[in-house]
Amino acid sequence: MQLGIYSFGDVQRDPATGRLGSTAEAQRNLLEAIRLADQVGLDYFGIGEHHTRQMPASAAATVLAGAATVTERIRLGSSVTVLSTDDPVRVFQQFATLHAISGGRAEITAGRGSSIESFPLFGYALEDYDALYEEKLALLMRLNDLGEDETISWQGRFRAPLTDAVVVPRPDGGRLPLWRATGGSPSSSMRAGQQGLPIAYGIIGGQPARFAGLADLYRTAARRAGHPEENIKVAVANLGFIHDDAARAKDLWFTHWGNMMAALAPTRGWRGPDRRAYDRDTAPDGAFFVGNPEEVAARIVALHRDLGHVRQIFQIDIGHLPQRDFLRSIELLGTEVKPLVDAELGTKVPA
Repeated sequence: MQLGIYSFGDVQRDPATGRLGSTAEAQRNLLEAIRLADQVGLDYFGIGEHHTRQMPASAAATVLAGAATVTERIRLGSSVTVLSTDDPVRVFQQFATLHAISGGRAEITAGRGSSIESFPLFGYALEDYDALYEEKLALLMRLNDLGEDETISWQGRFRAPLTDAVVVPRPDGGRLPLWRATGGSPSSSMRAGQQGLPIAYGIIGGQPARFAGLADLYRTAARRAGHPEENIKVAVANLGFIHDDAARAKDLWFTHWGNMMAALAPTRGWRGPDRRAYDRDTAPDGAFFVGNPEEVAARIVALHRDLGHVRQIFQIDIGHLPQRDFLRSIELLGTEVKPLVDAELGTKVPA
C-alpha cells in the first residue's frame, strides 16, 4: 500500500496574527511539505490544479520539478491535471521533463476536475466538458505510447492537427505512469478499464466502501479487454487530518473544513458548514479520515479490504490550516500511520 498527500496549495493563515498568506507563499509551503513527506517515508505527493485565491496551485509540474531537486524517493505527480482545458502535448512534455530530472519519479493523474474555473480562464466551453476530456486523454495516451524516435500524426476537434510531429523529451523506460481520475462515475470506471489505465477515485463525501462496486466494475472491464494485471490498479483520494489526539483532530479540522465549505458554497451550490454532516463524514465509515494515527491506520486497512486499492492519499491542507499543523499531520502519516498499515498489508509498492 502506498500512502501519500495531495494538495491544491491551500493559502494558510498565521495563527498568531490572523494574516492570510500570499499565493506565492503557498507555493513555497508546498515545497516544504513535499520535502518533509519524502523525509518521513511517504510514497507519493500529488499537486492538483485550481486557479483561485484560496487554492492557487495552478502549475503542478513547475512546483514538482522544484521538489524533485530536494527529495530523493517520493513519487511526484498531479492530483489531478485538468486535462479538458490543457494541451496534452504540453502536459506530456512537462511531466516527461519532470520524470527525467526526478530520476523516474513522475506520474500524471488526468481528470475532468471538480471545478470549472479553468474553462473561462483558457477559453473552453462548458458544453464540451466530456468531449474535451475524452479526446485529450486519447491523445495523451497516444503520445505516451510513442517510441524514442517515433513521430505522431493526429487530428481532432479541439486543437491544431499534428503532422509527423516530434514530441520530446521521451521518458526513460518508455512511458509515464498515467492514471485516469474520476469522482465515482460507473462509465468512467468502465472506460478506464477498457483503456487499461489505473484508476484514481476522488471520494469527498458519503461512504467510501460504496466504491467497491465501481472498483469491481473497473477490474472486470480491464480483464475483459485483456489488459495485464500489473496495469489494473486502484487509488483512493480522501480528505483527512491526523493529530496526536483523536478528539482534538476532529475539533481542529472542523474549523478549517468549515472555512473551506463557506468559501466554496456560493460557487458550488453547496450548503455551508454543518457539524452533524461533518461528524457523519468523520465516523468510521465516512469519507473523512480524521483522527489519531491508530484510528486512521485502522480505517485505511478496513477500506483496503473493501476496495483492494494500492494507494491512498489525503488532502490535509484546507480552509487555511496553519502550516505547522499541516506538517505535523504529514509527519504522523509517515512515521506512525504508515508503519501500522505496512504491518497489516505489507510494504510492497506498485510500479
